[in-house]
Amino acid sequence: MSRYELIVFDWDGTLMDSAGMIVECVRAAACDLGLSPPSEERARHIIGLGLVDALRYALPDLEAERYEDLVERYRHHYLSRDHELTLFAGAEDLIRRLAELGYRLGVATGKSRRGLDRALAASGLDAYFHATRCADECQSKPHPQMLEELMAEFAVGPAQTLMIGDTTHDLLMAKNAGVDAVAVSYGAHPREALEAVAPLYCADSIPALSEWLARHA
Repeated sequence: MSRYELIVFDWDGTLMDSAGMIVECVRAAACDLGLSPPSEERARHIIGLGLVDALRYALPDLEAERYEDLVERYRHHYLSRDHELTLFAGAEDLIRRLAELGYRLGVATGKSRRGLDRALAASGLDAYFHATRCADECQSKPHPQMLEELMAEFAVGPAQTLMIGDTTHDLLMAKNAGVDAVAVSYGAHPREALEAVAPLYCADSIPALSEWLARHA
């Protein structure tokens, strides 16, 4: 018997190999405005947050009226390159297998609705996910709203829900929602930071994640 009914995935850095490009686009957007770009470490930390919150963290000293320009430049760089992105090896097979086993599958992401819809369609995974939530529809992680809405949509409780993500934002969102969480260390945040939030498991690859899910989910 399955322990969980609903499995919710983060997108960038968890299923899609996009963390490096996000960092590059944040830094390029800063340069476009004549600003010193944030360090790679700081830029990686923002992945998983809603875009405006992310950019405010990345460049906290920027005048408030200039964030709109920064968002525009980031989107310019990202949308001009998102066709280059691919799923992590094994991600498609994992999602297909979970769907065939009867799990309800969701996505909770810092992406915009437009961005997630583009990514789902391009990846071919849109048919497998039963519901999704984005940062421009809900409060940004680590607020639990995305998970709370997904659980309510499926009438599934926290004890039957699992969150999988590559950032501390994902893990803290799960904790705030009373939901179990599994981390993946091949995305945006380092293993040490992820393990400090005490997930059930920290997978270093999609195959390792798949094996854990087969045994424990």
